[in-house]
Amino acid sequence: QVQLVESGGGSVQAGDSLRLSCAASGRTFSRRAVGWFRQAPGKEREFVAAIKWSGDSTYYADSVKGRFTISRDNAKNTVYLQMNSLKPEDTAVYYCAADPTTYSIGVATTSDGYIYWGQGTQVTVSS
Repeated sequence: QVQLVESGGGSVQAGDSLRLSCAASGRTFSRRAVGWFRQAPGKEREFVAAIKWSGDSTYYADSVKGRFTISRDNAKNTVYLQMNSLKPEDTAVYYCAADPTTYSIGVATTSDGYIYWGQGTQVTVSS
C-alpha cells in the first residue's frame, strides 16, 4: 500500500516559482513511477509530468515543458515538481499519483495508469 501527501501549493504572482512535494509512505514507493496531474475548475484532470521509478526518464506535457521539472529522492520517498515562470493558466489542484506496478519499463501519461493518489494541493497564479 502506498499513501501520498502533496504539499507546497499556494498563491503566487505570474512569473513566480513553487516547488511541490509528494511524500509517500510505503517501502515500494521508490520502485514505482510517479506522475503529477492537475485539475482546474470545470476542466478534466490533465497530465503534467511523470518520472520513472529509477529517475532516469522524465516526461512532460507540452504546456509545461521548459518551465516545470520533475525529480525524485528515493532515499526520502519524495517526488518533487519544480514550477518556474508560472502562468495564470497553471492554476489548478495538483495531484501526485503512483504506478500500480513496481519496476515498470514504461511511464504512464494518463490518469488510468496510476492507482495511488494524493489528496491534492492548490496552486493559484494571479496575473
